[in-house]
Amino acid sequence: MSGDASDQGLRYQADERIPFALCVGLGLQLAALVVAFPILIPTIVMRAAGADEAYLFWAVSASVAVCGAATALQAVRYGRIGAGQTLVMGSSAAFIWLCVDAIQKGGPALLATLVVVSAVFQFVLSARIALFRRILSGSVSATLVMLLPVTVMPVFFGMLDDVPEGTPAGVAPLTAGVTALVIVCAALRGSGALRLWAPGIGVVAGAAVGALFGLYDVDRVAGASWIGLPGVAWPGLDLGFGADFWSLIPAFLLVTLVVSLRSISSGVAVQSVAWRRARAVDFRAVQGGVNVDGLCNLLCGLAGTVPNNAYSLSASLTELTGVAARSVGIAAGAVFVILAFFPKALAVVLAIPGPAVAGYLVVLMAILFAVGIKILVQEGVDYRNGLIVGVAFWAGVGFQNGLIFPELVTEFAGGLFANGMTSGGLLAILMTLFLEATETRRRRMEAELDPSALPKIVEFLRGFASRAGWDTDMADRLDAVGEEALMSLLRPEEEEPRPGRRLRLTAYRGDGGAVLEFAVAPRGENVQDRLALLGEPDDRTAIEQEVSLRLLRHLSSSVRHRQYHDIDVVTVHVKTPAPAGKR
Repeated sequence: MSGDASDQGLRYQADERIPFALCVGLGLQLAALVVAFPILIPTIVMRAAGADEAYLFWAVSASVAVCGAATALQAVRYGRIGAGQTLVMGSSAAFIWLCVDAIQKGGPALLATLVVVSAVFQFVLSARIALFRRILSGSVSATLVMLLPVTVMPVFFGMLDDVPEGTPAGVAPLTAGVTALVIVCAALRGSGALRLWAPGIGVVAGAAVGALFGLYDVDRVAGASWIGLPGVAWPGLDLGFGADFWSLIPAFLLVTLVVSLRSISSGVAVQSVAWRRARAVDFRAVQGGVNVDGLCNLLCGLAGTVPNNAYSLSASLTELTGVAARSVGIAAGAVFVILAFFPKALAVVLAIPGPAVAGYLVVLMAILFAVGIKILVQEGVDYRNGLIVGVAFWAGVGFQNGLIFPELVTEFAGGLFANGMTSGGLLAILMTLFLEATETRRRRMEAELDPSALPKIVEFLRGFASRAGWDTDMADRLDAVGEEALMSLLRPEEEEPRPGRRLRLTAYRGDGGAVLEFAVAPRGENVQDRLALLGEPDDRTAIEQEVSLRLLRHLSSSVRHRQYHDIDVVTVHVKTPAPAGKR
């Protein structure tokens, strides 16, 4: 699969303007096909917990409104808030039984307190996400994205039979089949408007087929009021912090961590399809996305409703329509907010036959699985990454389907690890941690980020090469990489380096050579992206820096640049030179 999104026909990338009508239409299409989740999940929780109707209506309306505001905020990206991408927010199914347990033990006020504390934890995680950079690798992200379809597909397949009793046997498969077939055919062969509206056209076609056999719930639409403002049923906060709180908060924090990892993977997935030319993942945007998750859940907690998280579905929709413009996210968020106060509009969406919705979602999940593969390919597939993803993915499939010690899994931690995404993702993280823990000893040095630091860097790398037992050829190569990396990290537009900007260099032995990690204060451009653009004319780049970048690419086997709000990390892999007789 090509890393160049232009091969996939991306018409509008994330930062481009699109026609207003197209923006509104795609936003409506996205919201209409996702809004069921922030409606159904809180409904399931409140019904199972025995909540009254007033609180149920309040919780559902608050969930839809908060999801809408958060979806729009994800697209805006203001400071450290927002991913700057179309990243739709929705209620998290991972919290369902925890929320039910919380309401049954301490009422809605206890649920509100637990969700607020979990939201604060997400803010802390976002601020310190760079500390987890070694375990939040491309292989972990790819595993989580690939396992998401595995975990939700049983639910979607169950919707294929969601028809009233007495419906002829062939109606449900016909409705789902027409929906999926229209979407796939339009996506494969359609162009222009046909491809843009493929999901909507497919759902309308499937709903029309279902309506012919009475599957479209006309009574639901007719009975809904046009405007409905929920009565205030705010539960308040339980600040007693009693035994029920302390018994539930560990599980809430653990699930919050897992859900945050999903959100991180969703942010990575959306970025992977948002640009015509493949770019390095901007983890500042990922941090912004997790911050919106935290803000969204803070509002959910204060409102007393179910926690939310970012969905990866918008990545699939981008692949289908070829539109990644962030304005679509703003439009979708606005539609969510409007729907929260118009029961008639909500009823129109919820009346769509289950088989039609299932046919649409199955296609999106198939595309999302391919996005996970793309993330892995962009990261670089070696036998270690392949082993991590392969083992974690199939273990997740096994746990999800109850094929691996089901009796033990269902009893341990309340059945948390029966979810394939949780168990497979955790296994990928543990294997990555094992790799990190068994690496050779790391050696570090610090210096000012300044050309005068070069002698110190050379001395450090010479000593590292000597202790590793490498010959002078490898030592010379490390010296050259250190010099060119330093020159590449210095801002070319600055006549004088910014005082106080520190460089921390970490060196250790890797597979077939050395790994050098340069950690510095944040900067503007991404070195990895600059390497990808070499050879294209760019008057803004200083000749000296471009020479450094070319030499760095020549001397190294790979360069990865991760940008965070508080730190930039450039990781360079350097292979040992082949013996003179084998060159």
